[in-house]
Amino acid sequence: MLKRIIISVTTDLVTDQRVHRTALTLQQAQFDVLVLGRELKDSLALPKLPYKTKRFALLWEKGPLFYAAFNIRLFFFLLFNKADIFYSNDLDTLLPNYIVSGLKRKKLYYDCHEYFTGMPELQGRKLPYTIWKTIERLIFPRLKTVITVNDSMAKLYSDEYGIPLNIIRNLPLTLNEKDILPKTKEDFQLPDKKLIIFQGAGINVQRGAEEALLAIQYVNDAVLVFAGGGDVIPKLKSMAKELKLEQKVFFTGKLPPAELKALTRLAHLGLSLDKDTNINYRFSLPNKLFDYIHAGIPVLASPLPEVSRIISEYDIGMLISNHNPEHIGEKINGMLSDGAQYMKWKENLKHAAAELNWEKEKEKFLRLF
Repeated sequence: MLKRIIISVTTDLVTDQRVHRTALTLQQAQFDVLVLGRELKDSLALPKLPYKTKRFALLWEKGPLFYAAFNIRLFFFLLFNKADIFYSNDLDTLLPNYIVSGLKRKKLYYDCHEYFTGMPELQGRKLPYTIWKTIERLIFPRLKTVITVNDSMAKLYSDEYGIPLNIIRNLPLTLNEKDILPKTKEDFQLPDKKLIIFQGAGINVQRGAEEALLAIQYVNDAVLVFAGGGDVIPKLKSMAKELKLEQKVFFTGKLPPAELKALTRLAHLGLSLDKDTNINYRFSLPNKLFDYIHAGIPVLASPLPEVSRIISEYDIGMLISNHNPEHIGEKINGMLSDGAQYMKWKENLKHAAAELNWEKEKEKFLRLF
């Protein structure tokens, strides 16, 4: 009989490519995989997957009541369902996994995608911060197998809690040309101009989205596309309307992964403009950076340590000096107008994609099992 792994996460599973790759890899390694997530009112339908899934539909979709309801629901589900291994993604699923794995004396893997208590959403909110930090401090030093996404994040946690972490980067699967949807700009209702893409499952505060929108005013013969959802999307739409930029700024909303990949390949430039305003963003290595690399589009990014390292090592784009919209616009114009440098970046992107992919990274991951 196959060993059963229950993977827990608070996303709706549709756009969570790290969790999908984790589940797919374990299923291919002959584990019986069940992934637990949540279902939102605007969640897209799940595609057919080779592993089992279950999404909890809750009365609350955000805030303290959501987290309380999700953790209670998750606790009882884990308690009354068989598993040989529990796999918790991020701090908001850790407590029930830790308690139930202890009660059942089963192994627990903890995958921290970010420095949870450093998120901007918790800054200045004493009670929520204290609750999450207390949970982390009680459990983290007792964990046996902890995974995170990059060297900086591993050092941060290791320095704080004195335990080693395993680094598994959030790298995409290599794109198979035959599986790429044959989409055009017209299919996405976009004009026949150069596309600047700003993508993400969480286009939220302090991600540089507002500055990107303002910067497009200074960009010649190109449009900006926000692909994904997030807290600041309503604000961005209002800004575009107020500034009369409806012909230069477009919003696709949430897209299934296959459609997002097809859209990204149509773009000429990818933006990753997270601000160094909190420790979580400072040491982040955004998924979209690797999505841009695999789509073969040069990157304009903010100079965060892990992002800078990738862009510099492979020479696949440029860094901004500040978040002044005019400065960002000038950088975009320069990148799009320098044809020789642009083609050099395109060649370098092929090399980067050949090295930075899940097919190579998963060997490190599987050794943990």
